[in-house]
Amino acid sequence: MAAELSDGKPTVLIIDDDPSHLKLYSWIIERAGWNARTVEVRSTSVEFPAFERVDLVLMDYRFNSSLTALEIAGSASRAYPGAPIALLSDVYSLPAEMKPVVTAFIRKGEPEELVKKVSALLGPRAA
Repeated sequence: MAAELSDGKPTVLIIDDDPSHLKLYSWIIERAGWNARTVEVRSTSVEFPAFERVDLVLMDYRFNSSLTALEIAGSASRAYPGAPIALLSDVYSLPAEMKPVVTAFIRKGEPEELVKKVSALLGPRAA
């Protein structure tokens, strides 16, 4: 069983292949009052931490990797069963292939909308 962080705040796992995006979205999530954890997607792999609870997965759509967003979402879903997955992208709508695995779609560049949707996905734990 994964260990829960002692502060009781929800944990958002951010998945991206760009370290600057990981830093930016971590800052937004932490400023909103939640814990942010990051996973950097490498060219051929992604490793998920198994040591803590994840309440929400927030992931990019486009990766400079041999892995697709669908593959990464599937792996995240297996690593953190029950955690909703929100897709963060600059595309205009949720890509059809992602609909079966994604709970929410959030456009990049809209931090207020990001916080609003994350809060809704986390539910009562977000307060």
